[in-house]
Amino acid sequence: MGRAAEMIGTTQSLLRAIGEARLITPLRSAGGHRRYSRYQLRIAARARELVDQGTPIEAACRIIVLEDQLEEAQRINAEYRRAAEAAETAAPPPAA
Repeated sequence: MGRAAEMIGTTQSLLRAIGEARLITPLRSAGGHRRYSRYQLRIAARARELVDQGTPIEAACRIIVLEDQLEEAQRINAEYRRAAEAAETAAPPPAA
């Protein structure tokens, strides 16, 4: 945990807080040490940015969840748009 906190420029207490808020759930080593993925470290770094700007930790966690949901919705919409465009180009023109 100390190394992860150092890597993203935050404190261990912030990592614990976002873990308690269930924003991230690190795996545990056989010795009980927390192991963070790169994705989890990016999420933690985003939480640190928001907290550094004065956002309460609970609100920062909610913002990050909403940002993630928005990104996923945008990705799905882009897939639907591509599929619709492909269907339009593959379909024969309507008879007049």
